[in-house]
Amino acid sequence: MDTSTIALVWNPSKTDRDVLETALDAALHDVSAEGERPETRWYETTIDDPGQGVAATAIAEKPDLLIAIGGDGTVRAVAQAIGDAENAPPLGIVPLGTGNLLARNLDVPLNNPRKAFQRALTGEGTPVDLGWVEFELDGEAQRHGFVVMVGFGIDAQMIVETDDELKKKAGWLAYVESLGRAVQASEVVEFDITLDDAEPRSHHAHTLLIANCGTLQGGISLIPDADPSDGELDLLILSADSVAQWMGTFKSMVWDNGLKRLISGSDSSESNDLVAHVRAHTVEVTLPHAHAFEIDGDDVGEVASFRVELQPAALTVR
Repeated sequence: MDTSTIALVWNPSKTDRDVLETALDAALHDVSAEGERPETRWYETTIDDPGQGVAATAIAEKPDLLIAIGGDGTVRAVAQAIGDAENAPPLGIVPLGTGNLLARNLDVPLNNPRKAFQRALTGEGTPVDLGWVEFELDGEAQRHGFVVMVGFGIDAQMIVETDDELKKKAGWLAYVESLGRAVQASEVVEFDITLDDAEPRSHHAHTLLIANCGTLQGGISLIPDADPSDGELDLLILSADSVAQWMGTFKSMVWDNGLKRLISGSDSSESNDLVAHVRAHTVEVTLPHAHAFEIDGDDVGEVASFRVELQPAALTVR
């Protein structure tokens, strides 16, 4: 193991530090030569600093490896700090959240900190793209990194509608409970979208997701073409507005772009009038009015326009 210094950015709301230290000790015992022991530096996140600040501090101290320990929010914050830095170290992930979506898409061990630490310590580095989204909120310009997806519509509304206490008890299944309310609260609107250098186009839809990763909780492949290492953003646009149209959407996602694609060996998604799959490097969207907006599973408020771009291979994830 060629690692002499490890920085660990840890969300204390997820588990106790002594539990993590025990898991790390066991992982080091598994992968290290006898007597070989890297220096470890722990950085605790807070409500005011969910990870960007402490990760930037950790990066400035030039560790050989930076490990994000927590949920999708912690991983996103650390990834954002890496994207803003020069000569940043590889990123390891110990997933302890509800969704753990980047970890799922990269096959990082879930619910097993010892195994996740082992992978971070010895795994091959995978180049992973980092998305950036810019928008205005309450009169202030915002810029955020993301590793999974951003968007408005049912997904964002479902996050708004999810009961936090139920999420603590039921995990990602709490999102399912809020799905019906999210569908009712979502509306088909006409919005303008610009992809790369093309002219703006109008779309009628209730949901737009711009993804770096496509697999969700439960192994659901929502956007099957999405690959966090391919240097492209994958868009999913949904426009169903009736029971019959929702049945058509379900068929498209489960059969046309699921089982049928698996059976046929097709390597591209099918679009139709209800479900559109698009790829781009930059995306600009203007809505008729502000909508609930999410970044990697976090509700950030209501946004009326936004711009998304990709920073290819910004991260090296073990």
